Amino acid sequence: MQVVYEAANLIDAHLVRHALEAQDIPVFLKGEALLGGVGELPLFGMVQVCVPEAAWPQARDIVERLSLGEAPQADAVQDDEPDPGAAGWLPA
Repeated sequence: MQVVYEAANLIDAHLVRHALEAQDIPVFLKGEALLGGVGELPLFGMVQVCVPEAAWPQARDIVERLSLGEAPQADAVQDDEPDPGAAGWLPA
C-alpha cells in the first residue's frame, strides 16, 4: 500500500476514501483508530489514505481533482449573488 493523501482531519480522509471507492479503488485509512486518543497524540495530520501500488497513479489523479483545502477560484463566484456593499449594507 502507498500513501496517496495525508488528511488534515477525518472528514477529508473519508471524502477522499469515498471518491476513490466510487472508482473501484480499494482504500485503507491508516491511523483512523488513533484519532480517539487524547494526550500524547497530535490532533491533526494522523490519517493517511492508502491505496495499492498498482492503483496509485489513478488514485493520485482523483485526489488532485478533489481540490481539498484550496480556496475557491475567483471565477467560481456567481454574478447573480447580491453584493452586500452595493446596497448600503455593512457586515455586523
